Amino acid sequence: MAGTRRDLFVGVDSGTQSTKVLLVDGDTGKIVASGSAPHRFVDGLPPGHLEQHPEDWFIALETVLGEVLDSPEVHAGDVRAIGVSGQQHGLVALDAAGEVIRPAKLWCDTSTVTQCDEILDKIGGLSRMIELTGNGVPPGFTASKIAWLKEHEPANYARLHTLLLPHDYLNYRLTGKRRMECGDASGTALLDVRRRVWCKAAIAAIDDELEEKLPSLMSNSEPCGTVTHELTSKWGLEGTVLVSSGGGDNMMSAIGAGNVAEGLVTVSLGTSGTIFAYASSPVVDPAGEVAAFCDSTGGWLPLVCTMNVTVATELIKSLFGMDAAGLEAHAGGVAPGCDGLLLIPYFEGERTPNIPNGTGVWFGANRVTHTRGHFARAAMEGVTMGINYGLQKLSALGISAQELRLTGGGSNSPTWRMIAADVFGLPVVCLGQSESAAFGAAIQARWCWERQKSSDVAVKQITEAWVTTAEETRALPDERRTAIYQELGSLQNHVSEALRPSFDLHREIVSKGLDS
Repeated sequence: MAGTRRDLFVGVDSGTQSTKVLLVDGDTGKIVASGSAPHRFVDGLPPGHLEQHPEDWFIALETVLGEVLDSPEVHAGDVRAIGVSGQQHGLVALDAAGEVIRPAKLWCDTSTVTQCDEILDKIGGLSRMIELTGNGVPPGFTASKIAWLKEHEPANYARLHTLLLPHDYLNYRLTGKRRMECGDASGTALLDVRRRVWCKAAIAAIDDELEEKLPSLMSNSEPCGTVTHELTSKWGLEGTVLVSSGGGDNMMSAIGAGNVAEGLVTVSLGTSGTIFAYASSPVVDPAGEVAAFCDSTGGWLPLVCTMNVTVATELIKSLFGMDAAGLEAHAGGVAPGCDGLLLIPYFEGERTPNIPNGTGVWFGANRVTHTRGHFARAAMEGVTMGINYGLQKLSALGISAQELRLTGGGSNSPTWRMIAADVFGLPVVCLGQSESAAFGAAIQARWCWERQKSSDVAVKQITEAWVTTAEETRALPDERRTAIYQELGSLQNHVSEALRPSFDLHREIVSKGLDS
């Protein structure tokens, strides 16, 4: 039998690896029920190409939400609003009937380097692009994927009627509305983030008629729409259930971490690594390494993304047949610095620094360091030093931190948390709710619902009541270990710079081999 009636809010996080759903009590912020379902990649694609079927995302959402609402302690009729977080930058192409034209090219797809260069050439170079939009055009962003579709699949491009991002697509399936909000849209490289409008010059560098294929932009405090009658009936919902604007996973993680006011910095140790902070005005990096994103509450979210974090540790687990406990035990048994074994962790290419042709490189492998423990710890250390490169970039733009809030799967490891504290030279602590993106989506859904009743409600009021830290996870830096990692970080940067011409040559040779 269902429990006491109450106001419930759904947070959905549709990530690269899975869809997670949280059902949150609107009075307490406590998780009432949760579930997840895995995603899969399209098989058989060349290196650098990573795609998924958008329909798989919706099937996962539909399945998991149905299971969560079927929980004994839940009354589906208590759901008031749904918020959706999605992996950023993916290209979802719809035809005039609203059907998906082809699989979505994902944020981690690095096959569009040529198109990035072409867009920049047409617009007048990187500096001009940053002047117009606030951002460059790294391969992960959506703009180059659109240009790639136009060049390589002209028949599919001719069918393109509406361009959506992954979370927009799920909002569309929930509501029937094709809309965007500025947080996720700022990851397309087509949005002027300072003014929160589409940039006509960036759009014209791809196609003069592209703007008509972009959805209208909405405020984050207004709903995208309401759940369709078909889904309301299927899930046993009652009345009008709102769907908030949602946002990209980084924007939703920021909300879920309470990062909605200046003074906090969050680090996500997920598939990719992100480090971000709230800003009340645009923060634009002249070099283009820091993404000048809008957030999903009406502010801005300067962010650095590295493409390889748990990518590296998952590869180590697979290589040595380890589970999470084995990885932790082996990594924890090796001294900081790994006796000089250093990972250049560009397994999926890299965005920061911008090395799309990069590969993983183990530097310093010898008889001493050729052990499971050394490789396990070096994976954690290497990706964390890569993220620290981004923290240093944020610091140079005036973003300061007294402590860092950790999210993502890597933050579950005590060894990794200690490495993070020592590498960053700052205290680190995890959140009380580990699924920050889904939790942030639920917070935004609650905010959206409250805003329909009163325009004075601030999202910060909800985060202050709901977001907590898990103090038992707090780790403090050690000056000696921090000094070790500073030297290794400098070495990592030196090796990375020295290898960049070799990465390009390697990609050229491999491509020739694949074509033969």
